[in-house]
Amino acid sequence: MALRAAAARLASSSLRRRHGHLLPAAATASQSAFLHSHATSFGFKQVREDEKSKLVGNVFSSVASSYDVMNDLMSAGLHRLWKDRLISKLNPFPGMKHLDVAGGTGDVAFRVVERIKSVSHRATQGTLTDMEEDTHIYVCDINPNMLDVGKKRATEKGYNEEQCLSWVQGDAEALSFEDGSMDGYTIAFGIRNVTHIEKALSEAYRVLKKGGRFLCLELSHVDVPVFKDIYDIYSFSVIPAVGELVAGDRQSYQYLVESIRRFPKQEKFAQMIQEAGFEAVEYENLVGGVVAIHSGVKL
Repeated sequence: MALRAAAARLASSSLRRRHGHLLPAAATASQSAFLHSHATSFGFKQVREDEKSKLVGNVFSSVASSYDVMNDLMSAGLHRLWKDRLISKLNPFPGMKHLDVAGGTGDVAFRVVERIKSVSHRATQGTLTDMEEDTHIYVCDINPNMLDVGKKRATEKGYNEEQCLSWVQGDAEALSFEDGSMDGYTIAFGIRNVTHIEKALSEAYRVLKKGGRFLCLELSHVDVPVFKDIYDIYSFSVIPAVGELVAGDRQSYQYLVESIRRFPKQEKFAQMIQEAGFEAVEYENLVGGVVAIHSGVKL
C-alpha cells in the first residue's frame, strides 16, 4: 500500500507538455546523424542495420521466461501502475478494434480487455452486448517466445482467443493489418528496440482509423540532476547484476539499460510522432522522466 501511495504521488506530480510549436519538420544535419546512429545501434555498440533485429530478437528470446518477474524487480512493481495509466489514457470502449505492438506477454492487452468488460458490464448490468462481442484486441510481437508467454497467461486467465484476443507474430515496421483498421494502437517498452523508429511510427499511423489514438509507454530520460545520478548508478550497476542473479543473463539487461540511453529524449520523440502525421501530440513524464507516455491522434 505504501508503494502504491508513493507511486500515486509521483504520478500526480507528472509533467505534461503539449506540442503546439515543435521544431521544423526538416531535421538538421546533426539530428539526421543522431537518428541514423540510433537506427544502427545495439545498446552502445554500432551494428549493421540487418544485424540489429536479430540481436534484439536474441535478447528477448533469452529473457522471455523471466520477463515479468524482472519487470517487477527492476521497477519495484511500478510498471503495473504505469501500464494502468496508459490504459486510462487510451480509454478503451466496447466494440473497439485495438492493436498492441511488442506486447507479447499480454500485459497491456489484458488490461484493455478488462477495462472494456468493466465499462460494458456497468452499462448493461453484466449482460454481454453486441458491441462487446465485436471487440477485438490484436497482440503483435516479432518474437515467438514472448507470444508463447502471453498465450500461456491468456489460458491461465480463461480468455477465449476466438472471441476477443488474437496473437500475431509480426514486425512493427511492416504490419500485416489493413489501412485504417484500428481504433487504437499501443506499444509499451518496445519502440526503442526497433531498427527504424520512424518506420514503426509510420505503420502506426497507417493502420489507425481517422480519430484513432496512438499511445507509447517507454523508458525515457530523467532531467533532475541528483535523481539522474542515482538513476544512472541503479541502471548500470544494479539492473545488470539482478538480471544475472535472477535470469542468468547479465548481457541482455546491460543492453536494455544502454538502449534507454540511446533512445531520443522526450521532446525529440514527440517531434518524430508529429512528423509521422499525428496531431495533438503530447507526453506525460512519470517518476521524473524514468518513463514517459507519448500520445497522438490521427485526424
